Amino acid sequence: MDETAVRDRARSYFDGVSPCHDFQHVRRVVATAKRLADAVEAGEHGPARDVDRDVLVAAGWLHDVGRGREDRGEIDDHATWGAREARDVLRDLGVDDDAVLDAVDHCIRAHRFSNDVAPETLEAELLSDADNLDATGAVGIARVFAYAGEHDNTLYDPDLPPSEDDTPAGETSFNHFHRKILHLEDRMHTDAGRALAADRQSYVESFLERFEREAHGDA
Repeated sequence: MDETAVRDRARSYFDGVSPCHDFQHVRRVVATAKRLADAVEAGEHGPARDVDRDVLVAAGWLHDVGRGREDRGEIDDHATWGAREARDVLRDLGVDDDAVLDAVDHCIRAHRFSNDVAPETLEAELLSDADNLDATGAVGIARVFAYAGEHDNTLYDPDLPPSEDDTPAGETSFNHFHRKILHLEDRMHTDAGRALAADRQSYVESFLERFEREAHGDA
């Protein structure tokens, strides 16, 4: 499979897409997926396992091709639509192996936590982990506040601590970290993903501690 051709085709779907899910997000997810695959194949966190790189990388480049259409209200679920679109893209690029097409389809459908499609292959687990990892650490912090800027969300409200915020995603950016971002480590499927998530989560925790101190004038 020609990765460059898949990458270039994927890029064409991201004109005008929010910075939280733009093509740079896709590039980071692919890079992280490759890093996780290296760790798995090297047996860094358990028995070494083979990874189908063609499936993983193709799914990585194509996993969010429907994001812009969902953001514009044209489709309900970018993962479901994107899985179908990925089949057409790969066929057009000369991929005619149904097993590969099915595997990429599954990875893309399963990468989205909210659609209740559990990853059933190692490649799907790695893509899901890589996608979630982009929501934590330094990049994750930047994405949370980029989203806040886009949607005019409050960054922090000292009168609404996380313990008293009963909204699903958190009423403020600060509370969103506590509602979702700090729980991403528990959503990792692979040991390699958990190891990287723990490191990135530690960074987020340090940031939030400093943020709260500054917000109260204590730092």
